Amino acid sequence: MYRLLIVDDEKHVIEGIKFDLDLVSNEISELYTANNMRQAIEIFAEHPIDIMLCDIEMPQGSGLELLTWVRENHPETETIFLTAHADFKYAKQAIQLGSLEYLIKPALVDELEAALSKARIKISEQNKLHHVNQLWSQNHPLLVERFWMDLLDQTIPSHKTVIQEAAEQRNLVYTETMTFLPVLISVQRWHKPLSIREEKIMEYALKNTAQEMIVQQATNGQMISIDRGKILVILYFDTYKDDTLDQLARSAEDYIASCVQYFYCDLCCYIGTNGYMHEVLSIVQGLIALDNNNVAFNNKVFSLKGKTVSPVQIKLPNMAVWSAMLKKGTKEKIISEATEYLEHLVRTDGLDANLLRQLYEDFLQMTYFVLNLKGIQAHQLFCDELSLQLSRNATRSVTDLIAWMRHTVEKAKDQAEAVEEAISVIDSVKKYIAVHLSQSELSRDELAEHVYLHPDYLSRFFKKETGISITDYLLQERVNLAKGLLSKSDMPIGNVALSVGFSNFSHFSKMFKKATNMNPNDYRQQNGVQSEKKSGKR
Repeated sequence: MYRLLIVDDEKHVIEGIKFDLDLVSNEISELYTANNMRQAIEIFAEHPIDIMLCDIEMPQGSGLELLTWVRENHPETETIFLTAHADFKYAKQAIQLGSLEYLIKPALVDELEAALSKARIKISEQNKLHHVNQLWSQNHPLLVERFWMDLLDQTIPSHKTVIQEAAEQRNLVYTETMTFLPVLISVQRWHKPLSIREEKIMEYALKNTAQEMIVQQATNGQMISIDRGKILVILYFDTYKDDTLDQLARSAEDYIASCVQYFYCDLCCYIGTNGYMHEVLSIVQGLIALDNNNVAFNNKVFSLKGKTVSPVQIKLPNMAVWSAMLKKGTKEKIISEATEYLEHLVRTDGLDANLLRQLYEDFLQMTYFVLNLKGIQAHQLFCDELSLQLSRNATRSVTDLIAWMRHTVEKAKDQAEAVEEAISVIDSVKKYIAVHLSQSELSRDELAEHVYLHPDYLSRFFKKETGISITDYLLQERVNLAKGLLSKSDMPIGNVALSVGFSNFSHFSKMFKKATNMNPNDYRQQNGVQSEKKSGKR
């Protein structure tokens, strides 16, 4: 619905228009009238006006003067002139001032309604355009981010012409001389456990700080989250100076120091080289490679400029020596040697992600070999959440690898010592059996898993230490418990069978008789509650 203002010094003209005009069919929700320019301005001050229907010659200011004022103060209002003057000079001025229509009195109702319809259509189109502009203004950063993401994942090929066309299609205007400098911010670790939501909040804080401390070095910049804990900053430069990289490196150092202090994390910044839009992808790929190969340093700024990779032959440590140390339980010596070896590689710049992975794999193989010799199931020993987490992070950095090595060696040594203490292992198995006697499917494999030993190794070990097999011991314990339940309670024999791990009553009777030379019912008759009562009576 639209708001209409009629301005004319002749009151009968206003009344005639009001009488002839069907407000509903012309979508007029509010109708205002004024007899001169001063009154019209007062109405504008109090009400928004969509369409103004105005005479030209009026006292206290002409309609052309009023339109000039409206254009300056309320440019969204559409104006239709309704005048007795057919002078071309007036019509020309009206058109120059932006009048939508110029009607001659007395105008037919159809002419007036056609002019009003034309005004409504124009206002509607302007409103749609305004809405689109609002959306563009709000979503422009998202459109730019989507553009860069498409470029980086190669949905948009890195070809100069193709990129320019893609930018134009999205109304993203870049000059040919504009250059870009990517900076990769990579979080290495958080110093305290964070949920996914908390991590996202912290990354948002990292972005805001980067906006203040890094983006300000350029004409403008775009930040993109390209992976968990990885933020890509693309800086735009109208003019690139020789000292730009040095200034940027200093800003990145200050940024890292602030993040370490306030956001509880270790992170590195990787500064790229300056290039045109079609060169950005290769520069970013270089930064990601730098990050992947940085396994030695924390909280440092790296520059892609002048960075070359020279192949270096590195001799891996002798795992046979470390294996012998682990067998003897000298865990501190292993950790000391591993730390010294890694620190040497860091000092000589000989450590990369590939070498760290090789060292991890060799150490893992060595550990599993030693544990296997001792009959320990390594995959069961290290299936807890802490072990798995440390293993997942082990190849990220030297710090993470040493933490994993220390955990692995300590846990392996502790379990090996437990195995060597026969009494503790046998006691652990016996206690587990006592707690789980009612479990009908209690197996040798389950018992072996409980003490991290191979089932065959546990069977031999158990019989050697106790003189009885696990199977016979398990049956013995079940029968002993059944004896107690039969003699000390009036529990139905079927329930007794279930309580000691027999789901089949017939099988329970058979095994019970095999062990006691009598069936469960006879045993209860001789030793149970009823026999004691009879004995008391006598």
